[in-house]
Amino acid sequence: MALHVRGVVLPEGEVRDLWLVGDRVTYEPVRGAETVASEGWILPGLVDAHCHLGIARGPRPITGLDEARALAYIDRDAGVLALRDAGSPYPYPELDDEPDIPRLARAGKHVAAPKRYLRDIGIEVDGPDVAAAVAEQAKAGTGWVKIVGDWLDRDAGDLAPSWDQATMTAAVEAAHANGARAAVHTFSEEGVAMMVRAGVDSVEHGTGISLDLVDEMARRGTALVPTMINILTFGGIAEQARAKFGGYADHMLALRDRFPAVVGAAYEAGVPIYVGTDAGGGIEHGLAAEEMLLLRQAGLPAETVLAAASWGAREWLGFPGLVEGGLADLVVYPEDPRADLRVVTAPSRIVLRGNVIR
Repeated sequence: MALHVRGVVLPEGEVRDLWLVGDRVTYEPVRGAETVASEGWILPGLVDAHCHLGIARGPRPITGLDEARALAYIDRDAGVLALRDAGSPYPYPELDDEPDIPRLARAGKHVAAPKRYLRDIGIEVDGPDVAAAVAEQAKAGTGWVKIVGDWLDRDAGDLAPSWDQATMTAAVEAAHANGARAAVHTFSEEGVAMMVRAGVDSVEHGTGISLDLVDEMARRGTALVPTMINILTFGGIAEQARAKFGGYADHMLALRDRFPAVVGAAYEAGVPIYVGTDAGGGIEHGLAAEEMLLLRQAGLPAETVLAAASWGAREWLGFPGLVEGGLADLVVYPEDPRADLRVVTAPSRIVLRGNVIR
């Protein structure tokens, strides 16, 4: 059955009628459509552009599809109707078109240096094998590859890049040659600078970004997914590491404390910013609204945050919004989220693929 919704449609901010026929949006009236919302503010479905359906608490790889489904349902029920899985140790292509699951853009397994990432989560390879591993994981995902650009170096006692500049550049080139965009995990100053120079498409976390580097990212169109919820965990990470790696602990705290200003500077420079929570492992799913509020606190205007979590992020990932012929994913809020962003924590209606979730 066709559905009908009416309200203020963002980003245009105009009162409109939308009809949802199957999984498509039309502006043409459909006789007999069921009205499921007659007022409110309507957004294209929210996006979590950095999460992990393949990683459970521990962190550990999930053990089956039902576990991935359960995590995806948590996001869906919060109004998050598209997900970019930024690296999964467990493949789950069977869920790509499952009707109750949010839209999926997936990376394959993380590509990391030996003993320089979470145990059992990624593929660990030395420099000469990195490009080939990236090419393999490009084929395992649906348009994305995840590269671990830096991690704790136990010999150095601090964060350090995973490989040299030539290896990182070859890794990104391998992703692009195999039809994938490259996302990089990076915390350190040196690691993020090397990966931006390598031509990476999106920086995940990016706590080490300098003021000079934001201009370079803006020039290149390199996206930033700040995962500010994740950065708030740096205090606990630092304390666990302090007995063995005091310099690393201090570095992590310094990166955490400067990060809101970094994100604000990236916005001011024109860097594309998207909402991602890093859900999976140590962070719960369903927290995209909380991430949005943290971005607001960092100085981003409410409408910019909404774009980063909705229509802008969907366009970036290739999931059309509420345009003629677009995808039938939407959330309705009882009040204007541009005036009070806290409204995004409580959608009054959620529709995924033309089906009412609630």
